[in-house]
Amino acid sequence: METLLKLSNLTKEYKKSHLWKTKRTIGVKDLSLEIYKGEIFGLLGQNGAGKTTTLKLILGLLFQNKGEIFLEGKILPNRSAIQKTGFVPEVPYFPRYLTVKEVLEFYGLLSNIPKSQIIQRTVEVLKLMRMFEHKDKRIRECSKGMLQRLSLAQSLIHDPELLILDEPITGLDPLGLAEMRELLLDLNSKGKTILFSSHIIAEVEKIAHRVGILVDGKLVKLLNSSEWNQNGETGKLEKIYIDTVREFGVSSLL
Repeated sequence: METLLKLSNLTKEYKKSHLWKTKRTIGVKDLSLEIYKGEIFGLLGQNGAGKTTTLKLILGLLFQNKGEIFLEGKILPNRSAIQKTGFVPEVPYFPRYLTVKEVLEFYGLLSNIPKSQIIQRTVEVLKLMRMFEHKDKRIRECSKGMLQRLSLAQSLIHDPELLILDEPITGLDPLGLAEMRELLLDLNSKGKTILFSSHIIAEVEKIAHRVGILVDGKLVKLLNSSEWNQNGETGKLEKIYIDTVREFGVSSLL
């Protein structure tokens, strides 16, 4: 399979100074991983395991202490390469006084889409996200699920190849979960590569082609969907995950 994104021996260390002492915390350690073009890849791990740190390193929001990141063979940070990514943060924020359409037009400008094409692209993305009828709704009137969909929409406005999503389904109700799942599968069927983190293992199980499990900043297990999708079984990925984090020293999942 063709590699789209490659992480090579990434290490990120955080430092906090307290008077005469400096405390060091490992965000990720010697992380190597390849994401293949056209796949959905899920990152699993406890709070503080390194999921968000990994995503921020890829996006250039943090810088590694050592290691390299390549997107389509180009070492990051690289402006032309990073423009091929779209990002959905865990907690989206948009100015409450703007409308849904205005938010997307604003992000279109930020993405250097020619003004003559922004309106057309905004309409395309609104229809893709099933939000066209809500285009004139103010952000303050939007539900949690609608804000999540809008966050996904803004990540698509410049038609990126790689979508990076940080906990995109956290806090959604059952209908919202189902709608987000359908949207992600639809985007993947249209050729988008998706890298996402999540705590909701049942949803990861339904959509991911592969999964990586992080424990204390280290990638301790890589799994293909065939390892948890056997004979129509459900819940197997959760058992694998719990057994793995316990094996590598996490005694409590609370």
